[in-house]
Amino acid sequence: MVTKIWNEIEKGKIQSVYLLTGTEQHLIDETVKRLIRAVPGMTSSEVNRFDLEELPIQAVLEVADELPFLVEHKLIVAKNCSFLKATDNSKEKQPHQLELLEKWLENPSPTATVVFVAPYEKLDARKKITKKIKKHAVVVEAETLQGQDLTTWIMQQGTDKGIKIDKKEAAFLLEMAGTDLLTLSTEVEKLAAYLSFDGIVTIEMIEQLVARTPEMDVFRLTDSFVNGRKSESLSVYHDLLRNGEEPIMLASLIASQVRLMIHIVNLRKKGYQQQQIATTLHVHPYRVKLMMQRNLPTLQILLKALDDLATIDLQLKTTSGNRQRRLELFLLNGL
Repeated sequence: MVTKIWNEIEKGKIQSVYLLTGTEQHLIDETVKRLIRAVPGMTSSEVNRFDLEELPIQAVLEVADELPFLVEHKLIVAKNCSFLKATDNSKEKQPHQLELLEKWLENPSPTATVVFVAPYEKLDARKKITKKIKKHAVVVEAETLQGQDLTTWIMQQGTDKGIKIDKKEAAFLLEMAGTDLLTLSTEVEKLAAYLSFDGIVTIEMIEQLVARTPEMDVFRLTDSFVNGRKSESLSVYHDLLRNGEEPIMLASLIASQVRLMIHIVNLRKKGYQQQQIATTLHVHPYRVKLMMQRNLPTLQILLKALDDLATIDLQLKTTSGNRQRRLELFLLNGL
């Protein structure tokens, strides 16, 4: 997991070559920030940055092999390493001499740390250069965190800020703020500041300081609606209206949640597990986990809800009058 590599960096155990790969940009940015803090005397402005869509790899290697000036150790970040993808190298914008990189990786500069950034979902493992760089670099896989990894990451973020977030509180923070790592990092920072960077986070504290995302509120609204909890669904609905959400958009989002519930019910009947369902439906595993933790209505109830939502959606789009009131009455009437 990426936190293990971060811990090594924090201890000052900095390697010569790193490969950051994956689509979770926050993990890539955070890794670079931690390297900047860990390299003695390094600041963000002193980092040598290269865009390999604009410059060839030879330029990176030249700077890496030069002796440092005014700093003990250089930090070089080379982004857009597209030559590691499954693409035709002849179509690369720059004439990268990859054989030079292969030779350099066997004996990298002792006075520089080079970070190769390949922000892609998948690298071409068949390529010689991909095998070579994975062999000689510390590989940070910036993939979307799931399940226990996501909870552990939140707890680790708290530890880094001097506060303690237990598993229960980390799970509740996920329910409140969603799964976006940048948002979660910001909320942990807020909680740490509230505690003066020393203390234990509680459920009450999260409820007080962390704003729910519209997506999580829509999930609560849908869950309460399909399960007949009218007062709760109206309360959440009014909160969303106060936050500026429009009835037409809310009806559409509720319908989307119901469709997801229908898919989950069907796949569970076929014996699919949480991760299999998430992969099949191309949704974040935590969304699936949240729904599976609840008692989902029967397929018949969900199909009726979807049909009713199609009717109210048409009414909201084609009739005049108070749309907020119309959707409110729909929620009040229930299924």
